[in-house]
Amino acid sequence: MRVSGRAAGAGAGPVYPDTGGAVVSDIVLLAQANADNGAAAGGFLGGLLALGAVFWVIAMLATIFWLWMLVDVVASNKDTTEKILWFLVVFFLHLLGAIIYFFVGRSRGSATVGAT
Repeated sequence: MRVSGRAAGAGAGPVYPDTGGAVVSDIVLLAQANADNGAAAGGFLGGLLALGAVFWVIAMLATIFWLWMLVDVVASNKDTTEKILWFLVVFFLHLLGAIIYFFVGRSRGSATVGAT
């Protein structure tokens, strides 16, 4: 129902009586047609943000572990050739290389220089 006295192409949009005389576009009316979906959309986006935060924390922990293993390789008592080999494995395979070095290449006990 059109209340405005303007011509059909003269204004930005129709003026509806329940809006207090404000000009309302059809897009705004469609966006407000289903108000029940607002909570679902907020819950979905909140879930995505929480999932992103969890992945961010895991990535930070993996990076810290990777750096720890790189430092451990460099500070180890291994001969130079073996150090270079393990450094390249950990550096290029990132987390997988760090896990391999942790379980296979890292010697137990006095593996690092200055360990007591």
